[in-house]
Amino acid sequence: MNNQSLLIHTCCAPCVSYVYELFADTNDVTVFYYNPNIMPRPEYDSRLSELERFSLNKGFPLIVGEYDVKEWVGRVRKYRFSGERSQRCWECYRMRLEESFKKAAGLGLAAVTTSLSISPHKDAAMINRIGKELEEKHGIRFIEGDFKKGDGYRKSAALSRIYGFYRQNYCGCIYSKLERDRSSAWSRKAAQFTQRISS
Repeated sequence: MNNQSLLIHTCCAPCVSYVYELFADTNDVTVFYYNPNIMPRPEYDSRLSELERFSLNKGFPLIVGEYDVKEWVGRVRKYRFSGERSQRCWECYRMRLEESFKKAAGLGLAAVTTSLSISPHKDAAMINRIGKELEEKHGIRFIEGDFKKGDGYRKSAALSRIYGFYRQNYCGCIYSKLERDRSSAWSRKAAQFTQRISS
């Protein structure tokens, strides 16, 4: 029986390592690095470099999407103070998954998934909802997952140690980076914004 062709969207080598292992034996995997949200540019380049190293090690095709930061900022700007797991993330996920489906269609691939849900900070239900909407729109199967479950996150961390991957300490977007300092002016403004829209 022939393997299914699968495009795995990913943000970094640590996240895709375990997801790749889940699918590699039964799918012809292509990995897609499309992340205009990742800032600053040296961070984007560091993640890409580690992913290229993993691609060479495992022998899978790696495709790098356009680094269209301006388009991403325009898409999420009005939600910039909304915080993690908000409409800001919805727009970000949607943009990246939409591009993943377009890439899969262009390559004639049968299915799409993403390694994003392996992070404990990511809303898997939100990601899967977007994926299923895009499945219907594009006629390409979306493989749902909450890859952090079943010790997935722990296993990805273990693989990162084995391969010596650089592991980032924030999601990728500049807003999530700013929000890591809870006492910063940015975080205070974000808290005020959240309080205002919830009252």
